[in-house]
Amino acid sequence: MTHHLKRLVVAIVAWPLLGPGTSCAQSLKQPSSTSTSSLPKTSILPAIFPAPVSMELGVGNFALGNSVTLVAGPTVDAGTRALLDQTFREAGVKTVKTAKNLPLNRKGTYVLLGTQADSQVLTAIKEMTDTLDSNTGGYTFASQPQGSGAVVAMAAKDADGLYYAVQTFSQLARRGVIPAVVIHDHPALPIRGTIEGFYGKPWSMEEREKHIHFLATVKANTYIYSPKDDPYARDRWREPYPVSTLKALKKLAEVAGNNHINFVYAISPGPTVCFSDPDDLQALLRKFNALRAVGIHSFYVALDDIEYKQWNCEQDSITFGPSGAEAAARAQAHLLNAVQADIKKVDPSAPPLIMVPTEYYDAKETPYKEALRKHLNPSIVVQWTGTDVVPPAISIADARTATKAFGRKTFLWDNYPVNDYGESSGRLLMAPYTRREAGLSDELSGIVSNPMNQEVASRAAVTGLVAFAWNDKDYDADKTWRFAARELAGWNEEVSEALLIFFDTQHLAPTFGTHPWQPQAPQLKTFLDGVEDAIANGDADSRKQAIAALSKHAARFADVPSTIRNGHVDTAFLIEAGPWLDAMLLWGKALACTAAGLAAANEADSAASEHFKQAEKFTAEAAAIRSIPGATRVEGPVKVADGVLDRFIAKAPSLIYF
Repeated sequence: MTHHLKRLVVAIVAWPLLGPGTSCAQSLKQPSSTSTSSLPKTSILPAIFPAPVSMELGVGNFALGNSVTLVAGPTVDAGTRALLDQTFREAGVKTVKTAKNLPLNRKGTYVLLGTQADSQVLTAIKEMTDTLDSNTGGYTFASQPQGSGAVVAMAAKDADGLYYAVQTFSQLARRGVIPAVVIHDHPALPIRGTIEGFYGKPWSMEEREKHIHFLATVKANTYIYSPKDDPYARDRWREPYPVSTLKALKKLAEVAGNNHINFVYAISPGPTVCFSDPDDLQALLRKFNALRAVGIHSFYVALDDIEYKQWNCEQDSITFGPSGAEAAARAQAHLLNAVQADIKKVDPSAPPLIMVPTEYYDAKETPYKEALRKHLNPSIVVQWTGTDVVPPAISIADARTATKAFGRKTFLWDNYPVNDYGESSGRLLMAPYTRREAGLSDELSGIVSNPMNQEVASRAAVTGLVAFAWNDKDYDADKTWRFAARELAGWNEEVSEALLIFFDTQHLAPTFGTHPWQPQAPQLKTFLDGVEDAIANGDADSRKQAIAALSKHAARFADVPSTIRNGHVDTAFLIEAGPWLDAMLLWGKALACTAAGLAAANEADSAASEHFKQAEKFTAEAAAIRSIPGATRVEGPVKVADGVLDRFIAKAPSLIYF
């Protein structure tokens, strides 16, 4: 193998070179199926996501077995107990006995959990570690074989921390074998999650419920309801919700509470509100009171994407003076301060009001930001989208500048992986969450992702964002991305590898400008660049080997859609990604025909032209596939590894002269 081919090391399946008269599309073969890979069962440091603050491996490991004895303190809430029961079921535990304490002579496996106020849990955990994590949301997890059984103990600072401990236990238990380990862990940021803040088709209540369950598994704690196309939250914000919608929101809030997710309701009155009108203030408070009555206690006023240099009413001109950015900030502060005062009066234990300002992007000093900083109640939380609407990167220095501009640590609204703007037309945004500087947790009050209209497809990026918010200093973007693929694949290694190949074709992350902040298909590009280099600069043997590798890779590429569809992947993802999977199959066929054309050309076979024509046919069919009508605000032809795959296929006929 020459140095050119050393760059062609890829996961491929066997695919024979074409014989005379064989159609390049007909030659595609289904690779033999692969059994589900087993999870690691040796005593190595386990992979937990998000990455814990500290983890120390002990000696030995154990299986939970068919029966466990549970010692649960009185501080264990219903949601945590339900998660624990689910963990036992999924680990194959048939019988769960209960006990009031941990006996000295132990037989079998004991699982103990409670807050640090539960003495039995503390006694058990102190047998394995001398320290406890006492941070808000923090927990200590300890496990080890003991005698003829084992002990698992989870102690937390508070109820949230205990829930996170059980989420960690769930990840360990599904390995089949649990190592002896001590974990000390807590979140870096107090607010972590998503804001359903995109334009276009909102999620359904069922999608929101599924999303909340997903958020819980990655230790998020916040879901903000802010769909731009909910008329009762924006255009008709003064009107009460229909009873049926209130019931649905009540159920959603209950699901969130059971999963230790704070349900935040956001309203967007900006397009029509009169800031100085007492009636509009009362309309806002009535809306919040109605939602409070169904169990929602966290509120948000969105003032983004509005015309703020023109008043909606004459009364504001009289009260705040001529319209303009500075006057708008004073008017907004006036209204928001009144809302915050009412929240504090009616529900003293409720979280403070959150707002997103009209100048939500960048951190440049402006009359608007100066006035907002001066007049807005300091307890109100301010959101900020970073250095731009869709920022290519965010540094610690950026966040510090924002703190100075807004007069408080900002709450980052990260516009990734949202795909409701023109530059994202035809795209799923599935690259890893990256280019956010470690240490941002010291400068922000929280981070939420604005996801795509496609809920399940958003999870690859959201998993990364939440993992970063939990532990930004130890965050590994690539490992977390792979974890998200495995989760979506149901931990089938073949399917997860197929998903990663698909994710790579949807890797490009655009901005509002001409330059994306993440490149398209970097893994595929590296491979194809290596093929092109070997053909252009290698000897005859190098060219032949490179084309053979391309043929094998084309077969694998074309098989990815069926591997994903035949795996245990969420049906909603298969629907969301359906057009892209369809197009990927066609692009795979085009790549196979391209490889066949190169192989023929390398042998000076006139059949090369026909293969290249077939490739053109498949690329045209792939390029004609459009996104699902109505699914995303900006529709268009779906893109698959654009700028990489299409460029190579178009250039291929000129690589070898025949």
